[in-house]
Amino acid sequence: MSRAFVNEDAGHWGNPARRFNLPERADPGFDKAAAEAILEAARDADTGSAEMATGYYWGEERLKPYVQDILDRARKGDDERLIQLAERFLR
Repeated sequence: MSRAFVNEDAGHWGNPARRFNLPERADPGFDKAAAEAILEAARDADTGSAEMATGYYWGEERLKPYVQDILDRARKGDDERLIQLAERFLR
C-alpha cells in the first residue's frame, strides 16, 4: 500500500469502529460498493478501515472495473482528489 494512504498517526491499521454502507457479501452489488468504500476511505487516509470492512486490499484486480467507472464519473464531475485516488488504484 502506498504511504500516501497511511495515517501514520493512527498507530494501527484501520479503525474497526468505522462503518461502511455495504450490502451482504453475496449481493451482486457488493464489489461496486467495496470499490466506492475503499476510495472514500482513501480520501480520509484510512484505507485500512475499508480493507477490513470489505476484505479487499488496495489495488484489488476484481474491483478495477468499478474503480474505472468511478474515475469516469470523477472526471465528469471534476473531482480532482477522487481522480487522483482512482488513478493510483488502477496502476
